[in-house]
Amino acid sequence: MAAYAIGRAAAARPDAPALLVYDDASGSAPSEAWTFAAIEDAVLRIAGGLQATGLKPGARILIRLENTSTYALLFFGAIAGGYVPLPTSTQLTATEARFMLEDSGAQAVALGSGAGMEMGELPGGMMVLDAATVERMMREAPRADYVDTAADDPAFLIYTSGTTASPKGVLHAQRAAFGRSPMYRGWYGIGPDDRMLHAGAFNWTFTLGTGLTDPWANGATSIIFTGEKDPTVWPQLIRQTGATLFAGVPGVFRQILKYAQPTRDDLGALRHGLMAGESPPPGLFEEWEARTGRPIYEALGMSEISTYISTGPEMVRRAGAVGQAQPGRRIAVLPVDGGDEPLPAGEEGLLAVHRSDPGLMLGYWNRPDEEAAVMRGEWFIGGDLARIDADGYVFHHGRANDLMKALGYRVSPLEVEAAIAEHPAVAEVACAEVRVRADVSIIAAFIVRQPGASVEASDIETFAAERLAGYKQPRSIVFIDALPRTANGKVMRKALRHPELSTS
Repeated sequence: MAAYAIGRAAAARPDAPALLVYDDASGSAPSEAWTFAAIEDAVLRIAGGLQATGLKPGARILIRLENTSTYALLFFGAIAGGYVPLPTSTQLTATEARFMLEDSGAQAVALGSGAGMEMGELPGGMMVLDAATVERMMREAPRADYVDTAADDPAFLIYTSGTTASPKGVLHAQRAAFGRSPMYRGWYGIGPDDRMLHAGAFNWTFTLGTGLTDPWANGATSIIFTGEKDPTVWPQLIRQTGATLFAGVPGVFRQILKYAQPTRDDLGALRHGLMAGESPPPGLFEEWEARTGRPIYEALGMSEISTYISTGPEMVRRAGAVGQAQPGRRIAVLPVDGGDEPLPAGEEGLLAVHRSDPGLMLGYWNRPDEEAAVMRGEWFIGGDLARIDADGYVFHHGRANDLMKALGYRVSPLEVEAAIAEHPAVAEVACAEVRVRADVSIIAAFIVRQPGASVEASDIETFAAERLAGYKQPRSIVFIDALPRTANGKVMRKALRHPELSTS
């Protein structure tokens, strides 16, 4: 994977710009400028430095560093050295990060020095790295070669919300980088002269993939902004950095329109925007194009395969559709109640991708039951409801399960409920994603108090903030007398999703 994403461009275009990092919103000059040769040298020296520690091949390395290029270079350096990095968000609490450390069986952890990076006492024998050590490796360690790997050898591990109260590890193979190649034409329309500005942070898998892996695999330039993410800075950054592609979640594009008021003359060389992570609000595509003169291309994906359905420069967008299967991908709609025979065009069911897809995960880390539940014959089902029309356009109809979307992340209601249920004044709790406006959804927690207990919404918010990452925390706390349940006692989450109830 590292050789595919970096090595080929370093051989073909060693002096071309690979990574530009800006910490100044003016975009006048980058704080860091890396060529492909320099990126490859740093990555292979990190690989050599890790190997020199005696860390065994295949060891998992949890990365919990600040939002700097060191994070990304360690991620690719670990892969180049034959290790399995586990990128984590700095928004995670110490408890959440520690669960991932223990569940993954990681033998090493890279910890930042900032507030909130603490994880308590670590297991004996755990190798601990800091950013300074990694940076010293990239300057001084002996340069290694890319470790020779097979396509199905593990490359990296990411954790995502699932159908249980704890996140599950999604293990990806070395072939994952090549498995992303259908996006090049099917979504990006990318070439070596492009400059990709990504709105995310280095520690987000959306950024590691769309912002770094894919541009580098095409010999293009990646641009990352590490300053304050005020929505008004993006048009200036796009213009000043010469970005030709700009990627972000729908909320970023919506905020740019609302607060930056961009015009056709404000976005410089930008050809189009790239959007993924959650469903866009109605009218966003039309307003963006009317105001800026550029289209936005949408993609649908998941942690298990990244994006696999999208619109792109070679496709006419169809109103209401996410797009079509990217070139070379096989998708189908399967019956909700079971079976692996694809449904006819126009019928709603579970969206599935063929298990032969090289971008599909190896499996869930130590979760055989959950893995078996998403495999049907030759198909993988991720829980999205959809229909495919006769022309191959996919219309997304939401989730078949109760997973919520928050800031581009999938969040399990069970995970949020498990954290809040620990509060002594909470008798019962259920969480659901609630749409409060046409363009805004939030996580709401519906709570039944213990008899005689006195607890306010602010108490629950403080309690949740100590146990959950920011994007998992409920934005609305609603106290109710009883949770709505079926005759069998199951919580009816659909009944919780009504805006009237969430604002009562």
